[in-house]
Formats: sequence, C-alpha cells, structure tokens
Amino acid sequence: MKELLKLYENKEPEIVFNWKDSETEAEGWTVINSLRGGAAGGGTRMRKGLDQNEVLSLAKTMEVKFTVSGPPIGGAKSGINFDPADPRKKGVLERWYKAVSPLLKSYYGTGGDLNVDEINEVIPITEDCGVWHPQEGVFNGHFQPTEADKINRIGQLRQGVIKVLENTHFSPDVTRKYTVADMITGYGVAEAVHHYYSIYGGDIDGKKAIVQGFGNVGSAAAYYLAQMGAKIVGIIDRAGGLINEEGFSFEEVKDMFLNKKGNTLNHKDMMPFEEINEKIWKLDAEIFAPCAASRLISKDQITSLIDRKLEVISCGANVPFADKEIFFGPIMEYTDERVSLIPDFISNCGMARVFAYFMERRVQMTDEAIFNDTSMTIKNAIQNTFDNNSSKTNISKTAFEVALKQLV
Repeated sequence: MKELLKLYENKEPEIVFNWKDSETEAEGWTVINSLRGGAAGGGTRMRKGLDQNEVLSLAKTMEVKFTVSGPPIGGAKSGINFDPADPRKKGVLERWYKAVSPLLKSYYGTGGDLNVDEINEVIPITEDCGVWHPQEGVFNGHFQPTEADKINRIGQLRQGVIKVLENTHFSPDVTRKYTVADMITGYGVAEAVHHYYSIYGGDIDGKKAIVQGFGNVGSAAAYYLAQMGAKIVGIIDRAGGLINEEGFSFEEVKDMFLNKKGNTLNHKDMMPFEEINEKIWKLDAEIFAPCAASRLISKDQITSLIDRKLEVISCGANVPFADKEIFFGPIMEYTDERVSLIPDFISNCGMARVFAYFMERRVQMTDEAIFNDTSMTIKNAIQNTFDNNSSKTNISKTAFEVALKQLV
C-alpha cells in the first residue's frame, strides 16, 4: 500500500489553473489531479492562508473518494486565499467563477465547500456566468449525454440537492425545511458506524460517542448517532463544548441541533474551549466522529481515547489527524493499527454520492431513496474492505489499497 500511495501522491496533477483577482488581494487555484473518465470533480473553498498545496492534496483526496461514491472520474478542487468574512467576498466569487467557467462548461464539476455555500453562492453565481449547473463539466466530459438527456439530468440534480426533507426519520424538524445537502454528509458518518458494527460485529445501541465539531456535518452525525441509540457523551466545537458521561438523550441532542447558532454549538451549559479540550479526551467512549477542520487531532489526544474504550472512528473531516502527509501520515497509521478507523473517503462521501446518484438516468426523488442510496454505497465499501481484511485493525490501510489499485 505504501508503494502505491507514494506513486499516487508524487504524480503531478494534469491541470493547475492559477488566478489573481484584479480588484483585491485574492488568489485562487483549481487543481485537477486527472481527467480520469474524461472529467474531474471537487468543491470550492475559501479561507485566509490557503495555498496551492492544500488544494492539490484535496484534489487527490477527491479522486480516491470517487472510487467509492462514483462516478469514476478524476479528483479536483478549487481554493481561494481570501478572508470569507470580508464584505468583498461576493465580488471575489463572481470574478473567480467567471474566470473558471470555461472549465466548468467542459470537464470540471464543482460545489460548495468550506466557507462557500452550494445553494446561495455557487449555483446562482455560476448560472450568471452561463453555466447550466456547477456539475455541467462532469456531464459533458464524462457522461457525454444528448442535449435532452443533459437537460433532464441537470434538472434532477438541481431539484435533488436542494430538496426539502419531508420524512421525519431524516429531518429533525420538517417545518424548518432542512435539505438533502444539509443532512446527507453527517448521515453518512453515522451510517458508517452502523454498518461497521453490523459487518464487523457488535451493536451501536448504548455505545458512547464523542463528536468533534458541531457544524453541518458534526451536528447531523450526532443527531443520527443518537437516533440509532448511541449515547453522545461529549461534543467539542470551536468555542467550547459539553460533557455528559451518562450520555445525552436523543431529545437533548435534537434540541442542540435545532438550537445551533449559525453553524456552531449553542448551549447555556457550554464549557469554554480550553476546559473541554482538557477533559474530552479523557472520556470513556467506543465511538469517535471527528467532524471539525482537517489536521487537528494530535497523537496524545487519540492515544488517550484508545487507552480507554475506543473501538471505531468515523471521519467526517478530511484527514482529521495532525499529519503533514496528504493521506496516510504517522498519526493516522498509528491509529489504524490500534482501532477500527473508517477513512474519510468512505464515511464522508455522502454529498459526492448524492451528486453521482442524481447524474444517473431517472432516479427516485424520495428522501428514502436518496438516503438509502448513500447508506448502501457506504455499506458496500465497508463490506469490500472487510472481504479483503476481516481484522478490526488496518481498515484504512486496506481501504486505501482497494482504492489505489483502481487509480495507479
């Protein structure tokens, strides 16, 4: 696996598009790792301090993810080095998408990512640039449909991603109009834990869980884990967190979800960050869902959880460990050798899978069909890994091997 990984990591990307804004200090990159299958896909993120290397590593991560989620295309990513809180953000995005629109028409598909919203920013701005849909390049480059078929599938995709959830099993509150895009990634993170126990043995009901991050992904993961009967004992977010060693009830977790302040945890009993960060790694928990930013978890933190009761990690964040390597650094390897580590490209593939699902010919548009499709995709990937290695350790190593054999 190490040899395959080295070959894959060291291979130069096919296309690097570099842009410097004419009106601000913003700089952006689209990195297309390869045009496997005639196209490439990956979202657009914005943060101050972002560089080309970060975009490259994310593009390579996307390509691995597509081996699980489909379609069988290359990985790509766009990143803009700019403060998303700056009032000039909208103008920066408008000029960025205008510059990158020829790629989006031909062979590159994008979406929302860190600090860039799919529904309120990406779709309307790309439409103004003459792009039918941010995934149009994937249709043209990979599927090469007839014009009529393209119109039908783009309509399906447009409708599906912003579809308001009507089923009370999937939505925490149907009156608040949560969409597929709001919930699907966190749902996949929770489903990965559910399928892990059903395939490797055990039962999620009554297991204690820690969730890191309470944004879109973490809050939804906590909600669905609690719905399955897991006991959420700790939540750590940017500003602070909560601990209940007996576990919060499903109703309490649901209330936390519904009372988020924007995309952060909001609770009267919140501990300050320094205090929760000191205490949470000393809790007894079988399940850990890291759903915050990339590269945060130190070796000491993960060792502390492993030395207690940790059984399985389901990654909501891409590369959650504080390794500098693109994929499989020493902290990740150390963790993988000791507990069951479901890699990000399986556990957080929900949104990528939703895109792939809606790109297929006429699919069912019900909540059940969409969510069950993501669940089965994750189940099949975990089953495939188990079929190659039935041990509860080295799951990530095995999953990477399976994926990289398709790419190298």
